[in-house]
Amino acid sequence: MLQFINVSKRYPGGVDALKNVSFELQNGEMAFLTGHSGAGKSTLLKLIAILERSTQGQVMLDNQNISRISKRNVPYARRKIGMIFQDHRLLHDHTVFDNVALPLIIAGLDRHDIKRRVRAALDKVGLLGKEQRYPITLSGGEQQRIGIARAVVNRPPMILADEPTGNLDPDLSEEIMHLFEQFNQVGVTVLIASHDLSLIERMGYRTLSLSQGEMVDNHG
Repeated sequence: MLQFINVSKRYPGGVDALKNVSFELQNGEMAFLTGHSGAGKSTLLKLIAILERSTQGQVMLDNQNISRISKRNVPYARRKIGMIFQDHRLLHDHTVFDNVALPLIIAGLDRHDIKRRVRAALDKVGLLGKEQRYPITLSGGEQQRIGIARAVVNRPPMILADEPTGNLDPDLSEEIMHLFEQFNQVGVTVLIASHDLSLIERMGYRTLSLSQGEMVDNHG
């Protein structure tokens, strides 16, 4: 599913965010990405989501080097990925339904399909019945669930999550992690960047650890 081959990322000014990183993530696998603040976790996820391009090396997604694909083909490659952010990135002047429907509208689905898929995604995250609410009227945990529903509504084979529980209390964090587990159990590949080491240890999945931009541990 995903392979990093000697990947480095240097930002303008000579800052090396990633140095010679190599690892593989199998189809249907769930893993955590850990490391100190500034270790390169977000950069690594951005390379997979093609929000950034590697300076060196290959980022292979389904045997395609996505770090070198043309701009025209980026939207098609991105359809394989659902991305979840710590800060939700919701449109607060749009309803829950409209937020979740956005990727489907961009993909050009018809209204009937959109309604069916949005309701199914909201049902999965426990928010069915709140379609017409506005995100600002919901709790932090519920807003994160909207973000998750939006990421999975397109049924991507892979989910990336960048510190998805960073702003949540321990109980809510555990709930959100179990939600990712449920997606993984139906075959979705999941990679979660998190600094919550105690939660990661309790869950018992493979852990990839970054330090100063280098992969220092890759076990599971």
